[in-house]
Amino acid sequence: MARKTILITGAAGFLGSHLCDRFIKEDYKVIAMDNLITGDLRNIEHLFKLENFEFYNHDVSKFVYVPGDLDYILHFASPASPIDYLKIPIQTLKVGSLGTHNLLGLARAKKARMLIASTSEVYGDPNVNPQPEEYWGNVNPVGPRGVYDEAKRFQEAITMAYHTFHGLETRIVRIFNTYGPRMRLNDGRVLPAFIGQALRGEPLTMFGDGSQTRSFCYVDDLIEGIFRLLHSDYAQPMNIGNPDEITIKQFGDEIIKLTGTDQEMISLPLPTDDPKQRRPDITKARAILGWEPKVSRSEGLKITYEYFKSLPEKEILHKDFTYYNK
Repeated sequence: MARKTILITGAAGFLGSHLCDRFIKEDYKVIAMDNLITGDLRNIEHLFKLENFEFYNHDVSKFVYVPGDLDYILHFASPASPIDYLKIPIQTLKVGSLGTHNLLGLARAKKARMLIASTSEVYGDPNVNPQPEEYWGNVNPVGPRGVYDEAKRFQEAITMAYHTFHGLETRIVRIFNTYGPRMRLNDGRVLPAFIGQALRGEPLTMFGDGSQTRSFCYVDDLIEGIFRLLHSDYAQPMNIGNPDEITIKQFGDEIIKLTGTDQEMISLPLPTDDPKQRRPDITKARAILGWEPKVSRSEGLKITYEYFKSLPEKEILHKDFTYYNK
């Protein structure tokens, strides 16, 4: 049986690099693509020696050419943290629109199945909890988060248009908060921010009174869900995430206990459009994919903490407080 070929964009990022590992393990030929605007080659350098792995340094917002046959495309190229997409808003919009359009065209030309990485941010600051896939969201298109939220909403719309108009095989995964090794310590998300502050002996900074909720999924569980969705027959959007909801204040207390520190938590004003609740309804993932998360938060946090502790000291000492409890 011939080896299948998969193109993974955003391959040097947090999730993209774990996807590369999984598909290499499954004996696929992996073509990795990243312009390294937020990705890091260290995440995939262990794969460069393999004969079934190739890397292209390329921006998918420009024309994408890949020689030979292509069976699957995973589109994970996009800034995903508030620090990134607030610094590079135009690039964020372009990779979600022009980049997705280019890759859908490639998928059509190659007769490949394409899965796009959407996000729980399409639900905005939700009025329902947990969020089912049928919920249309509560998004401010011109707020500071709009560049990311609306890029992803457009990405879903054009992908579904290619599916219905051209008959292209497409899959849409809505990813909820995910954590694990290879996250950037200072990428603006709450988990690495809290751990970084704990490692530096600083107070943990939360926004508001910390009553906002998040649901954290360990990366291995998420990758398994994506793998199953890609190989399923389901073309509508699907939530993949952990429904175990926790407040930011409770989460900060868990980090303080995990790290063995005694820092206080201090409060800062809430950012604009910060979601007050975030919890996936995974009824469809359970029923259609037979998937649900397996790794407990305590187990996943221990692994993630050990990873962050192993980073070079200069990375730990570098800090950026502009994060958004994402």
